[in-house]
Amino acid sequence: MVKSLNSNEQRLKRHRRVRAKISGTPERPRLNVFRSNKHIYAQLIDDVNGVTLAAASTMDKAFEGNGGNKDAARKVGQTIAKLALDKKIEDVVFDRGGYLYHGRVKELADGAREGGLKF
Repeated sequence: MVKSLNSNEQRLKRHRRVRAKISGTPERPRLNVFRSNKHIYAQLIDDVNGVTLAAASTMDKAFEGNGGNKDAARKVGQTIAKLALDKKIEDVVFDRGGYLYHGRVKELADGAREGGLKF
């Protein structure tokens, strides 16, 4: 009998594997991405101190429009870049969260690069 694979379990397995190799510092925090069907979220995380430095998502009150498409992901990337530059953070480590670097995840990364983040 062939077992059906749970895609979220596989994603979490990939995420744990990636997180074993990368970590955020106060000087170079980790840009974490979480993607759901309706929304996308981004956080800048300092893993040394265990704090979130900045966060942006399509759930923010200032965000207008549909949260589950590429345009929304690009806007979230630009927003997180603006918040990071306000805190004088330019360099980050990109953590795609086990998702493929494609579609909304790629658009968020491109938006963050347009906003001035380097990774």
